[in-house]
Amino acid sequence: MRLVVGRIGRAHGIHGEVTVEVRTDRPDQRFAVGKILQTDPELRGPLTISRSHDHSGTLLLAFTEVTDRNHAEALRNTLLIAEVDTAESNDSPDNFHITQILGCAAFDSAGNLIGTIVDVLALPAQDTLVIDRNGKELLVPFVKAHVPQIELAERRITIVNFEELQ
Repeated sequence: MRLVVGRIGRAHGIHGEVTVEVRTDRPDQRFAVGKILQTDPELRGPLTISRSHDHSGTLLLAFTEVTDRNHAEALRNTLLIAEVDTAESNDSPDNFHITQILGCAAFDSAGNLIGTIVDVLALPAQDTLVIDRNGKELLVPFVKAHVPQIELAERRITIVNFEELQ
């Protein structure tokens, strides 16, 4: 499955390095030297990582195809996409990719359908589920207190205490 693992930010220095907004829980694996990443827009890639390091808490990448600051600036806001085996990375029942829960049905603890998961927002406090409830959005903090059970095989998520969120 192809997943967005980062977004290119501003250029850093004069040799073509860029800052990256990381969108993966495995940056060491996804941004390893030698990895080839696809891009969105497609015309800007593919890009081969030639250097990867942390600079004051910011990931910096250099690509074989990018040799100067002007080219690096032209890549700003490009999405970096990796081929990810979702089954391989799920090393526990609590680990899954967000794309695996999109489209899942959300039920309350009594088994009543609430709606369908249409998005997951990465907010500073915690991730938040966006549930389409008859054409209206219901936002639910993606924490155990509200989402105690996820059954990926059944495409079913249990939501509790959501009444207080309305």
